[in-house]
Amino acid sequence: MTKEIELTTEQLKLVDEQVEALMRGVVEVVPEEAFRKKIEKSVRTGKPLNIKLGMDPSAPDVHIGHTVVLQKLRQFQEYGHHIQLLIGDFTGKVGDPTGKSETRKVLTDEQVKQNAQTYVEQYGKVLNMDKTEVLYNSHWLGELKFDEVLKLAGQMTVARMLEREDFSKRYKSGQPISVHEFFYPLMQGYDSVAMETDIEVGGTDQTFNLLMGRQLQDAYGKEKQVMLTLPLIEGLDGVRKMSKSLNNYIGIDEAPNEIFGKSMSIPDELMGKYFKLATDLPMDEIASLEQGLANGSIHPRDAKMKLGRKFVEMYHGEEAAQEAQRYFETVFQKRALPDDMPEIVWTGAKEVSLIDLLVELNMQSSKGEARRMIQGGGVKVNEQKQDDIQTVVTIEDEMIIQVGKRKFTKLKVN
Repeated sequence: MTKEIELTTEQLKLVDEQVEALMRGVVEVVPEEAFRKKIEKSVRTGKPLNIKLGMDPSAPDVHIGHTVVLQKLRQFQEYGHHIQLLIGDFTGKVGDPTGKSETRKVLTDEQVKQNAQTYVEQYGKVLNMDKTEVLYNSHWLGELKFDEVLKLAGQMTVARMLEREDFSKRYKSGQPISVHEFFYPLMQGYDSVAMETDIEVGGTDQTFNLLMGRQLQDAYGKEKQVMLTLPLIEGLDGVRKMSKSLNNYIGIDEAPNEIFGKSMSIPDELMGKYFKLATDLPMDEIASLEQGLANGSIHPRDAKMKLGRKFVEMYHGEEAAQEAQRYFETVFQKRALPDDMPEIVWTGAKEVSLIDLLVELNMQSSKGEARRMIQGGGVKVNEQKQDDIQTVVTIEDEMIIQVGKRKFTKLKVN
């Protein structure tokens, strides 16, 4: 056996720096000692580590919650490591059963393709995609012969599968579990075999699947990967994890004013978590913010404005961040109308129902949404609240329509 060359003082310093930085926000590393050894090996040989993130393309919009793991990948990337972004176009047809109480619907090839493309485009807002390898697991999973599938299935027992909380609950309650769902963690683990992954990153809800990669790499004679998990971030309600379906999310593709405005709704007690996990703000600066919030020298509103500005800057640029902050201060703090609201030349009827007007102006996507917004008191015409869904509006020049807190339109009549 060849004796490993000892690291120089400078190399050890670099290892310490990487380990400390890459552990930021991490919940669990398995095994922790192997994590440092992999970093040491990379520094010693000059060969970057393969860092994997698997994503089933089951939803097309990336939000701040998704960026927690993306920020970690970006850190690895800045240290010169090789990012393996795995689009699970094959596993996506099965769907990750994690946390699900019923069998997932199978996605079509077209749905998978569309969702995958959106993820790639939006991941580019965080990662340097020129230095990111994008892989599709259909390339190897779709090529497995049935005897190879049987070999893969032989690496896991049914009893072990039923240790998973979601499967266990469904089994005990008599809810159906399709056999193909058992293959999801096996397929995800086999991805790590095919990709020769060194470190796999994921949320804490993916622990079972990430550990499967280690088990299968060992079974196939590969060096075992390290599992690194990050916390799930709560949404704007402060309770449930961020999700578009729960409408408690901040989408990274949303308009700057929307991102900034939503950031002001983050619960005070979660600001530190958002700063640590979803931004690249230095830890000493975050510590100062938290201390200021604790002793009262920093108002929560000011911290949220800093966070909102940071989010907009990350996904839309510094100029957009300045504009979003100015807009918020003008509209909400000074209670004034924005001077840069979009103007639309109205060529329709002189009188129109308020519901139809909101849909025609694309301020609401459907009549149903418009009706609910009006009933909820979220619509104003010339700064007067409208709560009657039967309202008919007489169009006037310079008329201002407001929906919610952040959508304004000024009508121009020739």
